[in-house]
Amino acid sequence: MELKFILESILFSAQKPLSTKELRDVLATAAANAEGDETVKAFKKVKEDDMVAALEQLASEHEAAARSYRLACIAGSWQFVTQPDYAAWLKALVGHKARPPRLTQPALETLAIVAYRQPLTRAEIEQVRGVAVDGVVATLLERGLIEQQGRAEVVGRPMTYGTTSMFLEYFGLRSLEELPAADELRRIPIVKPEALVTTDPGLTTAPADQPELPQEAAGEPQPQPAEGSPAPVESSEAENPPTHEHS
Repeated sequence: MELKFILESILFSAQKPLSTKELRDVLATAAANAEGDETVKAFKKVKEDDMVAALEQLASEHEAAARSYRLACIAGSWQFVTQPDYAAWLKALVGHKARPPRLTQPALETLAIVAYRQPLTRAEIEQVRGVAVDGVVATLLERGLIEQQGRAEVVGRPMTYGTTSMFLEYFGLRSLEELPAADELRRIPIVKPEALVTTDPGLTTAPADQPELPQEAAGEPQPQPAEGSPAPVESSEAENPPTHEHS
């Protein structure tokens, strides 16, 4: 019994793509449930490298056989998929599922920046594109192609963004390492804000090299007179009003 054929039978019957971890869990569960079947128990602990090698070999054999389907790894999970040439007959069988509208050019450009430079903030995306990206980022978040990945350690702690597994599925990629080379995009410099530094431990933080405020500016803002009210008297007479002598 060969490992690649065991994996083939599992993937052929699976209702969803399976990662190598999920495949190993299936093998371990089968071995635990086997009563005296040494053949099944022999595959209880399969090494990660051996499993990937078996899957790669299986994929090559199916590709060489030029069948109507193939074994593919998308977003780190393995599944059998049909060749695009047979799409018309499959649509007639299962119906046509409406797909979301195609991504616009601005959305594709923004998505490419995130994919190659992640994690990065919205301001950093705008530095590369040269235009505001608020609406585009919202669209990509809604489509599930990017996600919030944390906050940058800079002033204001802005949110950082990165791609999702849905992004890999959308473009049919196994991992981010399969992205085509984009050296020019990677070389575009991004100016990051200053990191936070503590001005008074336990009280507040401020950007590095921030000048100190004058004593008057550091206090509470002075109330301004209401419109139409008389301006305050600044002469010394305000404190010592003149006295009138009676004859």
